[in-house]
Amino acid sequence: MAQGKILLKPGTLWTSVKEQTEHALQCGALLSIPTEFEFVEQDNVRFLVRILSTLTRKKAAKEKQEKQSATSGQEFNPFLPYEEDLFVADISDTHVCILNKFNVVDYHLLIITRAFEEQESLLTLEDFTAMWACLADFDGLAFYNSGKTAGASQRHKHLQLVPLPLAPLGPQIPIEPLLTSVQFQNSNSIPKLPFIHAFAPLNSNWVQSPFTAAQGTLEVYRTLRHAVGLDARQSCAYNLLATREWMLIVPRSQEHFQSISVNSLGFAGALLVRNAAEMEILKAQGPMSILKNVAVS
Repeated sequence: MAQGKILLKPGTLWTSVKEQTEHALQCGALLSIPTEFEFVEQDNVRFLVRILSTLTRKKAAKEKQEKQSATSGQEFNPFLPYEEDLFVADISDTHVCILNKFNVVDYHLLIITRAFEEQESLLTLEDFTAMWACLADFDGLAFYNSGKTAGASQRHKHLQLVPLPLAPLGPQIPIEPLLTSVQFQNSNSIPKLPFIHAFAPLNSNWVQSPFTAAQGTLEVYRTLRHAVGLDARQSCAYNLLATREWMLIVPRSQEHFQSISVNSLGFAGALLVRNAAEMEILKAQGPMSILKNVAVS
């Protein structure tokens, strides 16, 4: 397959992200959701748990989308077309980068396909090229929620990228202490994760060449899918997480534990609850136990 063209100029993304965030906040296109956070520890991981202060804005927007869908008879797609005020950069001839409208984390980006593709479809060479073009200039955690069961809220294919560190204290990614123990061993599993998963280190030099990185990452992705038994069933739900240094894949069995929704960030050690009642459930059950429940064991 011929690789497309990268349109993103090296060294420009981070500046564009900050400038567009300021613009989108001023014009009201970016509706950041404020949160408070605390750490909840289980199995030697200090999970970062954010609690939403309000969901009013997101709820109102969802109701508006449902009304539009009912009027037009077609499912509303916020990415086709995307809001111009959220546009950050053209990444390639197949992908663009926009701000996440309802961000909980500052500078949360969406890497979306220009043409509609289903969120459950397999990741491609073009997807990984776009991901690495962004990672070259934006040291972050990239992730993919494959389908609704994996926490995806939109059908239009999109990867996501959040800056590191995820937490203001401790390791850059809360789950990282468990990963470093196996990062340089010839093992694709992490002994302390109590659910089916596969892990692989990535070549940190790949960040210098998105095309080389994409080809290598695609091979790793296929290997990890095979390791967890996903290769034959394209539409199976899973979460994929990737940094410049490693990749992790986790098959999913359900979207929620009770009322708590979990997406890829949960498996990085960062969870989100909507209210005090959900925080109490999380503390009573333990965050790692919740991950085990929504994964496959």
